[in-house]
Parts: sequence; structure tokens; C-alpha cells
Amino acid sequence: MNSPLFLVLLLTGVAAQFADKLALDTITLAATEGGASTRFIGLLVAAQSAAWLLVSLPAGVLADRIAPRSLILLGGVLMAAGSAAGAVLLAGGRIGPALALSTFVAAAGPVVIALSVFVLMPRAVPLALLPRANSRLELGRAAFNLVAPLIAGWAVARGTGWFGLALCAAAGALVVITAARLPAERPPPRPRQKLHRAIAEGGAFVARHPYLRPIALCAIGWNLAFFAFMALVAPYALRVLALDPKTVGLASSVYGAGAVAAALSGAWLIARLPTGALLVFGPAVSLLGATLLALAPPALGWPALALAFFLFGFGPILWFITQTTLRQAVTPQPLLGRVSATITTAMYGMRPLGAVAGGLAGEWFGLEAAIWLPVGLFALSTLAILASAMPRLRVMPAGELTPRAAG
Repeated sequence: MNSPLFLVLLLTGVAAQFADKLALDTITLAATEGGASTRFIGLLVAAQSAAWLLVSLPAGVLADRIAPRSLILLGGVLMAAGSAAGAVLLAGGRIGPALALSTFVAAAGPVVIALSVFVLMPRAVPLALLPRANSRLELGRAAFNLVAPLIAGWAVARGTGWFGLALCAAAGALVVITAARLPAERPPPRPRQKLHRAIAEGGAFVARHPYLRPIALCAIGWNLAFFAFMALVAPYALRVLALDPKTVGLASSVYGAGAVAAALSGAWLIARLPTGALLVFGPAVSLLGATLLALAPPALGWPALALAFFLFGFGPILWFITQTTLRQAVTPQPLLGRVSATITTAMYGMRPLGAVAGGLAGEWFGLEAAIWLPVGLFALSTLAILASAMPRLRVMPAGELTPRAAG
């Protein structure tokens, strides 16, 4: 667990996630304070998340074909360049299409970094220790997610939202410096397939697998819901609940507290509770948090918002640790990148669609009605797991770990 490879993966994964979250919080708050419409805020969130939809699948093929070190270096460069451009635009008060484009470029970095970390993790630690390794990675991410909204809220309240994106650029530079320490290994030679066939092979494996298919469907519903929520939450909190940016940032940071709690307890809970129950718990508590916020009166706005973010952090991060370990356990090594890319597309590729849907719903129906859209989508996400065989899965399929570990 303390191998140099694991420590590099831990640092690069945490830095990429921190920059992705800080950028999201910064652009939504800065655009809202700048008087942008709900529709445009939704489009900004969609641009930030479109990288997961457009980049994940080809990056997954590359992760199976080339040395992951090269992809991590590329990801760091994209993070640094895109974030630096966005900081310059925010400093000049230019909230428009150019900001959306720079945000897309910066967000492409964490995509390729996340895929590379997933592929390399089973090489860094024994498979039996994967739950603990994934929990440590999520703990690091969660700790920085705890402070990212506070930084964004503080910076925007001072009229210096550009500072948040400047920190994202610094995180990209850190990834480049750290990834340069990875060995420049060559991946084992494999027959080359055309890009679309290589992508299809990973997708077909997920579609046929009794565990991976419901995970993908649940991820689609959850990410549609969460990013519809993220497109709505800043204008809803500022305009309906009458909160100020610092208070919204503080409530949003409670997400990090929930994520830290999940990461600290993840390996322990996975070892003691039914795997299927943990996979139901994540979307179910998200549904609870969104419902309580939609029902809360303005007088209880801050506690309801903080509770929703805590539940979004705790349940889904525990779900993420569980399903990541499950994927690494049941997926053959030559398919790791493509299977991860397929699930990643399901998890994050729905972000722009959810963000646009949330923004349009807020404009067409009003914020108080639109806040129920994420509630309905979280319900569909929960149903995707409940309707499968997953709730009956009691233990991690350890029987499938042995052949790959021996290979």
C-alpha cells in the first residue's frame, strides 16, 4: 500500500479530482453572481462535463494500448492549459462561449487521468487490498472536495473567481511533475483493432455482465440527476432560499465531509455488509437528500442544503468504492481500460445532458418546480439497482479474483 506507484497514483488522482470539483463550483457561482441566466449556467456545467461523454471511450482504448504514464502526462497538460485560460477569462469578466471551451479542455484532463489510475491500480496493490486502496484514493479526493467549495465561495464573494481556476491550473502542473516519476513502460503487445470495434468490445462486456450492467444503468440515472441538481442548486440557493455565496459554498463543502466519512469507513463496511446492500444505499440516500431539500422551507434552507450535500457525499462515494472494486475484480486485464471507459461514460457522460435539462427546466418551469427534476431522476437510479439481481449479491465475487491474480 506504500509502494511508489500507489503513492503517485494517489497524488495524481486526488489532484485531478480536486481541480474538477473546484472548477465546477467556481464557474457555477461566478456565472450566477455575474447575472447569467439559468440556461447559460446549465450550458457551462454541460461544457465542463461534456469531456466525460466525448473523451472517455477513446481514452479507454488508449489506456489499454499505450503506457498509462503518457496519458497521465497528457491529462495534466490539458488541466493546466484549460484552467489557466479560464482564469484569464474570468479575470476579464468574460463569461461566455470561450469560458465554456476552456472549461471543456480543462475537464478532459481528469478524464484520462481517472482511466489511467483505474488501469494501474491493480498493478500497484494486491487484488485483495483493492477495497482499501480505493478507499484511500477516495479519502484523498474527499478531503480536497471538502475545501474546494469553500475556496470557490470565498473567491467569488471577493470578486476574484479567477483564483479558483488558477489553483486548478496549478493542480495540473503538479500532475505533470508527479507523473514524470512513473516508469516509461511499454504495454504488452496486443492485436490492434479499429477504434469502434475496440470500444464496442468493452461495451458488450458491460452489457452482458449481470453485475456491470445494472451498475451502468444506475450510474446513468444518478449522474443525470446530480448534474440537473448542480445546474439548479446555485440559482435555487441564491434566489429561492436567499443564501449568499459563502453560505452556499459552506453547505456544498459538507459534500466533502460525507465523502470523507464514506472513504474512512468504506473498506470496513465492504468487508462486513452485503455488497448488494451497499450498492442500493448510494442512490437511495441521494433520493432522500434531494427530496428533503425540495420540501424544505426557506427558513430551513441552509440545513436542508447541507444535509443533501452530506448524503450526496456519503452514500454515492461508498457506492463508488464498492462498484470500483467490483469492476476491477470481474474485468479481465486486457479489457480494464475499455470497460472502465464504458462505465465512466455512463457515470459522467450523462452530466451535460443532466445539466442542460436542469437549466432548461429552471427557465421553463421556475426553480421551485424544477428542483423536483433531480428527485425523479434519483428515483430512477435507485430503481435500476433494485430491479436487478444486485440486491441479492452478498459478498464481493472473490472467486473471480484468483484467476486474474495468478495470471
